[in-house]
Formats: sequence, C-alpha cells, structure tokens
Amino acid sequence: MTSLQTDVLIVGGGLGGVAAALAALRRGRQVILTEQYPWLGGQLTSQIVPPDESYWVEQFGITASYRALRDGIRDYYRQNYPLTERARSTKELNPGLGRVSRLCHEPRVAVAVLDALLAPYRASGLLTVLQPALPVAATVDGDLVTSVTVEHDGQRREITASFVLDATETGDLLPLVNAEYVIGAESRAETGEPNAAEVSDPQNVQAITWCFAFDHEEGADHTIERPAEYDRFRAAHPEFWGAPLLSFTAPDPRTLEPVTRTMNVNPPIVERGASDQRTDAGDRDLWEFRRILARENFVPGFLDSDVVVANWPMLDYLDGSVIDTADAADHLAGAKELARSYVYWLQTEAPRPDGGFGFPGLRLRGDVAGTEDGFAQAPYIRESRRIVARRTVVEQDISVALRGHGGPATFDDSVGVGMYRIDIHPSTGGDNYIDVECAPFEIPLGALVPVRLRNFLPAAKNIGTTHITNGAYRLHPVEWNIGESAGELAAFCLEGALDPGAVLADRALIIAFQARLVEAGIEIHWPEIIGY
Repeated sequence: MTSLQTDVLIVGGGLGGVAAALAALRRGRQVILTEQYPWLGGQLTSQIVPPDESYWVEQFGITASYRALRDGIRDYYRQNYPLTERARSTKELNPGLGRVSRLCHEPRVAVAVLDALLAPYRASGLLTVLQPALPVAATVDGDLVTSVTVEHDGQRREITASFVLDATETGDLLPLVNAEYVIGAESRAETGEPNAAEVSDPQNVQAITWCFAFDHEEGADHTIERPAEYDRFRAAHPEFWGAPLLSFTAPDPRTLEPVTRTMNVNPPIVERGASDQRTDAGDRDLWEFRRILARENFVPGFLDSDVVVANWPMLDYLDGSVIDTADAADHLAGAKELARSYVYWLQTEAPRPDGGFGFPGLRLRGDVAGTEDGFAQAPYIRESRRIVARRTVVEQDISVALRGHGGPATFDDSVGVGMYRIDIHPSTGGDNYIDVECAPFEIPLGALVPVRLRNFLPAAKNIGTTHITNGAYRLHPVEWNIGESAGELAAFCLEGALDPGAVLADRALIIAFQARLVEAGIEIHWPEIIGY
C-alpha cells in the first residue's frame, strides 16, 4: 500500500466531483480526484446522458463554470467539426438538435472540455487524478475522516486529507466513513410529503438505465446476437405500463396514461429545436428525443446518419436496487441485459412506419460511448444514498401545488440554484412515475452539512434530500452546483480553520461564504420567475 496526502480528497469524478475540484483548485488547494470509469463527467459522459436542464438555462440559473463547460462544448464543435455556416453562426448551437435539451452532444466532446478545464491544475501539480480507482476502506477518528483507501492500478493507496468529499454516483463513501445516511423511499410519517410512501422502503429506489448510442446504416444488417434473457424481458409487462416492456409504449410521466412513441429513423429535419419543458417533455419521437448529432448541422457527406442516445422509459430496470444489496452485481448485469434485449427487439421486431418489423440497420456506436459494445461505460444512476443533513429538503419546500405558487423556493442559507420538475422514474418498489410541478429552487447550505462528521461533505446526488425531492435535485447543472459549492465550502473552512457546522451556525459566516460564492460566479437566488 502506498500513501498520499492532500488538502481536499474528492472521491468520484462525475459532474459534482469535477466542479468540486475546480472550486477548491481555484482557491489554491491541493486536490486528489478519483474516478471509477475511464471518463470524467459521470452522467454527462460515462453514462452518456445529454444534459437535462431548465427552460432558462441560456439566460440564468447555472454557475459561471457550468456555463463555461457548455460554451466550451459548443466551441469545440466550431473549432473541430465541419459545421454548416448556419450551424456555425448559431449562438445556441445544438449539435444533435435533440428535443430533450438545448445542448445535445457527444459525450466524448464533454470529456475533452472537462479535461481542458482541469489541465492547468494537473500541469501545476495542484491536481492529481487517480483513474480508474474505487474506494474500498476508510478510517475515522471520532467525527473526523482521517483517510480513504482506493484501489488504483492494481494496488491500494491510502489517502489522508483535511477534507473529504463524496461525489460518487451512489454515495459510496457514506457507509465506509460510518456517516448517517438514508437510502430509498421514506414514509409519509417521516417526511410529511403527500407523495411519500405509506411505509418506508430502503430498497425502493428510482430505476437505473443502461443507455446506448446508435445510428442507422440503410441496407446493412447489424443485428446483435440474441440476448440470453431476451425471452424474459420480452414477456415482461409491468402492471402500470399499459404494454409489454419491449415496445414503443410507456406511461406518460405527467398523466400516467400509456402513450405509444414513434421512432422515425433519420427523418427529414423539422427545425423545432429543444422542447419547451414547461408543456412538452419532447419524448414523443424516440429518435429525435436524445439525438446527439444531427446530419443537417454538418456539411453534406460528413454524416450518413444521425447519432442517437437511447435513454428511454422502456430501458428503466425495475427488478431491484444496486445499493446496499447482496445481489447488486446481478441487478447491474440485468439492467444491461434489458438494454441489450431492447436493441435486439428494435433490430428484429419493432414496428416500422412502412408496416414492416425490425431495423436491422440499427448500429451500436461503441466509438461514441467509449466502449467496445456501444453501451455506456456505466449505468445511469438517478438516486443515491443521501446524508442525514442538518436540513433536509422536502416536497413541501419546492412543490408548486403545496406552496400555492410557482415563485422561487428560497432558503436563507442558499448556496446555489436549480430547476427541474420533481421527476421520479418508475421504481424498484413497483411505483409508477411521480412527476410534480416544481418551483425554481435554491440549494440550502444545511443540506450539504452532515449531522455529525466535521470534515466530510456530499458533492453530488447525496445531499439532504428525500426520495421525492431528489427527483428535482439530481440533474446535471444542479449536481454541478452542489459539487462546486461543496468544493468552495471545503476551501473556505480550511482558510478559516472552521468546520461546516460552524459556518452553518453563524449568520455572519453564512453571509461571508455566500458573498464568496457570488464572487466565484455562483448564483444563489433566482429572479422572479414561475416554475413548471
């Protein structure tokens, strides 16, 4: 075992982890960042999920560094790709013209931009990245985390740090450091939330999804080998689904009525752009929904086909949780087998607009996903372990219906902002969608402060939310803001010899910290807008 020492250790290199690292680094702190997968960026890259963002993302409601990431992605296309003049001159360039987002793009481009943002700190020696690396143990002295051990390059490395941040996808450090935490669905008696379950269930979590990237080659046959469990998934018919799982039909998240989607392969382009999420989820045509490269953005001959990411309701894996379960590996394999089965169904049985069946020309794009098989490096994780925090955000804080209005949900100790509907996918406990109109919300400092540990912070989807409110706080720009504010908090505490609880308990320190965040380009309040 080798030993390393740093000011700030960040375990998990997803969006929250990268943002936390950048925040601590710009304050001059030594940082070690570890990541399990080949790509930094988490849900945006290794999970290949285009960004889910608010209606106002091009105007406000994100941090300056997250805007730099978005601008960097657009600039990368302008500098390196044969765009049409129209696309090149479009300020709000959307490479894929996907309906889900105003910036649908290849995950590899985001990796390049994230690496560029971190490159100066790597060169200076302030930043060390261990990749791939998995946390396997930790030591704790009372209320202080003294070290974390990771497996990296075939050996164990014990890392001591003044501050430890958990930015993993499922809150993997929480059990290792004996943090108080919650997982799964709380009961209504515990939280008072109208949409909470009658009985708490730690194993009732949002479905995970194993996404894949694909295009279509007319006249070719790229049909994969029939998956071993194809018959099982082909026979699956969840009670609330309204159709077999392997179909184009799934519940509408907002009405719960079964809706049959279309998949029009390489359609003539209709310049609709991203959907208005206030009224339209944009998911009625699966090809357009999460398309990440659109032919008409590029000079003729550059692309023979659009490129699409599949992150669709039919891929949601409902058979069990992958957190704190003995059979987690089986469920991870099951989620990928479901995705593989859906690919095979698309290639062999899916109804075509011309009345035929199957799209054998559908081709998995491993080069896009950074894998050999075309499936993402990692499953898309919607729900994590969550710290027991000094403040827990509940449905009553952010629901438009419960608050009686759609104006911003404010907190005196705000350290950032976010906006997304409370969007809870079908769960491993057998629940259908829960989709709730949400106010533009703030991120309270109290949700980042554990009830006991003094040098440990959450920096991703593991803050003080509930099974319900996590549905709004889990998306790309919010995770980034959480991580960035956590990194800033660690640096602020190191400079003042403070712990986060002391900051939270002192109004003057909160105000000083908030001023520092604003100076760093982190918005802590919304203008007067109405949620959806």
